[in-house]
Amino acid sequence: MSTASNDISSRQEPLRLLAVHAHPDDEASKGAAMMAYYAAQGVDVMVATCTGGERGSVLNPSMESSAAAKRDLAGLRRHEMANAQHELGIQHRWLGFMDSGLPEGDPLPDLPFGCFALEPLQHAAAPLVKLVREFRPHVIISYDENGGYPHPDHIMAHKVAVEAFTAAGDPGRYPGTGEAWEPMKLYYDRAFNPERFQALHLALVEAGVASPYAERIAAWQEADTEGHQPPAPTHPTTTQIECGDFFEARDRALKSHRTQVDPEGFFFAVDAPTQRKVWPWEDYSLIMTKVETELPETDLFAGIR
Repeated sequence: MSTASNDISSRQEPLRLLAVHAHPDDEASKGAAMMAYYAAQGVDVMVATCTGGERGSVLNPSMESSAAAKRDLAGLRRHEMANAQHELGIQHRWLGFMDSGLPEGDPLPDLPFGCFALEPLQHAAAPLVKLVREFRPHVIISYDENGGYPHPDHIMAHKVAVEAFTAAGDPGRYPGTGEAWEPMKLYYDRAFNPERFQALHLALVEAGVASPYAERIAAWQEADTEGHQPPAPTHPTTTQIECGDFFEARDRALKSHRTQVDPEGFFFAVDAPTQRKVWPWEDYSLIMTKVETELPETDLFAGIR
């Protein structure tokens, strides 16, 4: 973890945060309450969406008969993204790449020609480097090396985010994409961290309420015959942002993605007040920093403010 100092000439300009996501709806399921919290504080928050989600499926049973979804899913998902953006109070940019789809089968089929996951890294990262140099974020949020889960677009989104973080400050790299800008901190999102699911599960069990996480917890315990603990994370939580007051905004953003999110489904199995009581945070791993900071953190801008 680098700790080289980085001068900020003026504290008058607003703080800026950029979250890099693979598809429309990823921003709502990963870090949405955090983004709404910071936006309400006056931070400039932007989501960069790498693909349009063109090869996605309709995952909400109530939308399966939608003529618009059958005729133009990509166009409908753009409208959904605009609604989610409004609910969170953030800015948004499309990077313009083609969804790779989630390959299924044995053996797995080849990825489609021209898709995001098959782009050469420098070609895929160039639009994000350009955006970083234009928007000038102090903090960048990304997925871990596994993409949060191993979808090829999520893994590629991780790669381009790390490339942009390391390259945007070097004037010799990516010529023609604007004046160099050096982001100060890179975090990986831990939206599906096992500690959170376990805490919610135990709270529901103690309250005598059926837990939607029981099957997941049982799988962890079966896989760990010694300690009965969740799997150790590749990148442990270093930073927790208390943003429970914005869980309802997060839920509205999720429901904006009508083709992708079932309002009766997993994301809403535990109500916001219960989540606020048990786990009022969204969790991150600090991966690289160019400013001094002390762990654990309660602010993504610790050391920058």
